[in-house]
Amino acid sequence: MARRKHRRLVQSADLDITAFMNLMIVLVPVLLLSMVFTQNAVLDLNFPVIDESKIPLDNEELQLQLIVRPNGMNIADTKAGLIKHIPKLNNAYDFEALSAVLKLLKAKLPNKTDITLLLDENVDYQTLVTTMDVTRSYPAVVAASLVEAELFPDISIGDAPELGQ
Repeated sequence: MARRKHRRLVQSADLDITAFMNLMIVLVPVLLLSMVFTQNAVLDLNFPVIDESKIPLDNEELQLQLIVRPNGMNIADTKAGLIKHIPKLNNAYDFEALSAVLKLLKAKLPNKTDITLLLDENVDYQTLVTTMDVTRSYPAVVAASLVEAELFPDISIGDAPELGQ
């Protein structure tokens, strides 16, 4: 007697992806909300002009200089020379005094927006950043809200001259 082969009925199983879809509906917003967005701040810096032949000598404009040395800071201009020496207090730079002097200079020179920051080679990076922040603006209260008032936002950076010069 011949054996009969019975074919099994193969049914295709329906995929139930409801649980997976529920997981994605919850997981995607949670991941998006927990993302950390970084914000990079970029400062435009101008480097001092090296070629002095292009500078007209008869129309010399006042150039403010902030010289940062390990013993303190000097604020000077190209015409009158030293304006103010701000020594270190308790082995730290006095940024409050610097801000006060810069506010007075801004009151006398309201249209001036540029300053040259000259750094000694022994000045650390954090001092550079803090000095730039203090030089650019200061917190001021206007109409019962705290805003950043502009001082000298156009900053040029260079090396401080030797002490003997």
